[in-house]
Amino acid sequence: MLFLNVLVIAMCGLVYELLAGTLASYVLGDSVTQFSWIIGIYLFALGVGAWLSRFVNKGLARCFIEVELGVALLGGASAPLLFLSFGRLSYFHLVLYCVVFGIGVLVGLELPLLMRIVKDHLDFKELVSRVLAFDYIGALVASLLFPIFLVPKLGLVRTSLLFGMFNACIGLWGTWLLQPLFAKRDAAELTSEAAWGHGSARGPRQSSRGARGLLGLRMRAAGVLVILGIGFIKADSLTTLAEEGLFTDDIVYSKTTPYQRIIVTRGKAGFQLYLNGHLQFSSADEYRYHESLVHPAMQASSSPGRVLILGGGDGLALREVLRHGCVQKVTLVDLDPEMTRLSEHFPPLAQLNHEAFQDPRVEVVNQDAMIWLEEAGPNYDAAVIDFPDPNSFSLGKLYTTRFYRLLKNRLTPDAAVGIQCTSPLFARTSYWCIVRTLEAAGFTVKPYHVAVPSFGVWGFALARQLAFESPRHAPRDLRFLNDSTMTAMFLMPADMGPVPVEINRLDNQALVRYYESEWKRWE
Repeated sequence: MLFLNVLVIAMCGLVYELLAGTLASYVLGDSVTQFSWIIGIYLFALGVGAWLSRFVNKGLARCFIEVELGVALLGGASAPLLFLSFGRLSYFHLVLYCVVFGIGVLVGLELPLLMRIVKDHLDFKELVSRVLAFDYIGALVASLLFPIFLVPKLGLVRTSLLFGMFNACIGLWGTWLLQPLFAKRDAAELTSEAAWGHGSARGPRQSSRGARGLLGLRMRAAGVLVILGIGFIKADSLTTLAEEGLFTDDIVYSKTTPYQRIIVTRGKAGFQLYLNGHLQFSSADEYRYHESLVHPAMQASSSPGRVLILGGGDGLALREVLRHGCVQKVTLVDLDPEMTRLSEHFPPLAQLNHEAFQDPRVEVVNQDAMIWLEEAGPNYDAAVIDFPDPNSFSLGKLYTTRFYRLLKNRLTPDAAVGIQCTSPLFARTSYWCIVRTLEAAGFTVKPYHVAVPSFGVWGFALARQLAFESPRHAPRDLRFLNDSTMTAMFLMPADMGPVPVEINRLDNQALVRYYESEWKRWE
């Protein structure tokens, strides 16, 4: 039964580590850096905990249970604590790494104490092999459950609290499972006192004190379990409380998917969509962005009957594509099915995108865009790329020469591509990195920009495989674009002009480094 404890302990420990890494990548971006630092700090803390275990010379059973309760409280409360800290504290990084270190130290104490408890029942070789085997099995189970079930079904906060409850249950169960060790310790203390000649008078009191101590442990374990259980029941309220500190407007829709955290807020100016805390659009001015993204590419393409949209799961770029009567087929590729179904769950978005997903010409593919491009398929007459900004390496790969070459293989010779490229004013190096990467992949590129109040000055790129002139005419009846603005937005001011950059390749991800350093200045 103690080895079953090892299995659960290993699951809990890895889940806390994954929770911290996932949460940090959600709110801070750059998932590779966050996971790297958190894994490093956590493993170091495990070593510190294992080293500290050598100083525990008596009361192993009691110490093990106390450690379990400590892990239950700190690990179980880690996700809500970190969410609350991010919106309210300027030193969030310090809180994050201290929480990870604290959990790691406590988890590092668990296995050495447990091994010392069972060492009298197994020889050393058998003890080590069993403990490590159950430890690794538990880690495997946790790593499989975390992305498949825990995050999409429970969310980060409930997962944290649930595994804290598991640790509390281990502690509570341990007060019965390890009860013989408590009795053995009490007997040893009685024998020691008897040897000094005063044990007989204090024996009943000693035994009663031991029983009260065990009862106190059980009460504390039950209390921790109740606190975490209440937190689990009220998890939605905790999440809302934490996220209210991050957003100025009321949250009207939220969903955690295996890929991201989707938040929709509503204020006086309309509603806004956030992915992992980053604004994707505001309903008040999104038309400026989406008209500028889509129509130059459609105008620069020759008879765009088949159109490809990569990203754009909100359906707003799709709405603009469908304005063109020549369109016969649109394929929209977006990784997250919850994103492409958001219109079903949030009717105002369906109204905003003119129920574009209901159009019979539209095909939705929920797949990684790079993997999808590697597969054989038809060529397209125009393409629109509406990915989130490259604030992590998983997104940065979608702006590499490798990605753009795969895209080029799926386009007809006369096809044009419209791409969102972050701000050429606030992230000038990042913007020109994307432009130069497109050129390195074999495209002729026309950079352009537009003012979107929610974002400021925003940049795009229009690309084709053959040399071309910038389009000068816009479709009729648009809210923002007309012939004058279509011409003017291809004029780049001096403060947004070209700068020397590296090409963004799959093995260097220079763009992510540029993006992180530039946007930090404006946070």
